Amino acid sequence: MAVIDTPSRRRASPTGGTATSAARRAKRDWRGWQFTGPFAVVFILVFIAPLGYALYLSLFQNRLIGGNSFVGLENYATALSDPQFWDGFLRVVLFLLIQVPIMLVLAMVAALAIDSARLYASGFFRIVVFLPYAVPAVVAVLIWGFMYGDNFGLTANINDLLGADVLQPFAGTWILASIGNIVTWEFVGYNMLIFYSALKTIPADLYEAAEIDGARGWQVIRAIKLPAARGAIVIATIFSIIGSFQLFNEPNVLKPLAENVISTYFTPNMYAYNLSFAGQQYNYAATVAIIMGVITAAIAYVVQLRGTRKEDRA
Repeated sequence: MAVIDTPSRRRASPTGGTATSAARRAKRDWRGWQFTGPFAVVFILVFIAPLGYALYLSLFQNRLIGGNSFVGLENYATALSDPQFWDGFLRVVLFLLIQVPIMLVLAMVAALAIDSARLYASGFFRIVVFLPYAVPAVVAVLIWGFMYGDNFGLTANINDLLGADVLQPFAGTWILASIGNIVTWEFVGYNMLIFYSALKTIPADLYEAAEIDGARGWQVIRAIKLPAARGAIVIATIFSIIGSFQLFNEPNVLKPLAENVISTYFTPNMYAYNLSFAGQQYNYAATVAIIMGVITAAIAYVVQLRGTRKEDRA
């Protein structure tokens, strides 16, 4: 009598079937690591290891007597009571609250204009708006820095024409706005491209249905385009928050042109940089960097969480 090899008999086999399946799963897992392994190695070397080393440095302090001594959380307590750290931190918070909304609104307006069928030569305008992002950051800051100069450049020419110092981009009350203008010019095109890509994924059926229902202009934008771009808005907001807390390049390049206005602790990143490379205070600089990293990650996570919840409810 022939014995039929059914799936139930194969599962019930005490040795062959189960062992073979386990071996195949193990082999598949190993092949998967062959693909992810190189990334994991690079990730550990360029992210985990430097982060761990910075955390290690923040727990020590280089003293005249005793050398590099373990101090626990003493550096963190010092940083949290450091007026220079909080001065720079509050400055980037103010920068974030004013510059980021303006930049994202301008980027969304540009994306909506380019996505609309009413704009002639939309491809050309898309390139023009995105082009400033292609300019190297240092070059962009130098261009604007020479235009901002009180004794040379465009600002000086306008003031000479008017016969008074009407424009003073490097004045203490205007320097943050001047930096915000540079950052906005640099990154409007980048955020516009994110928004534009989200708008291009909207199915044409939604527009047809809206047209049948009599929706026009702002109604289509409010009911279809903005909800469809909500995920892109959240991503752009998170990137902008991270960029604001990492503000370094613009004030650091402009510092020689406005030395009496931009201090060494103008932003937390500048403070950590000058503590490390100018003051040789590597431990305290690592502490400032760790604190800023934790604050940035926490705020970005809250924004992502709130944006995701709103998207789920929608």
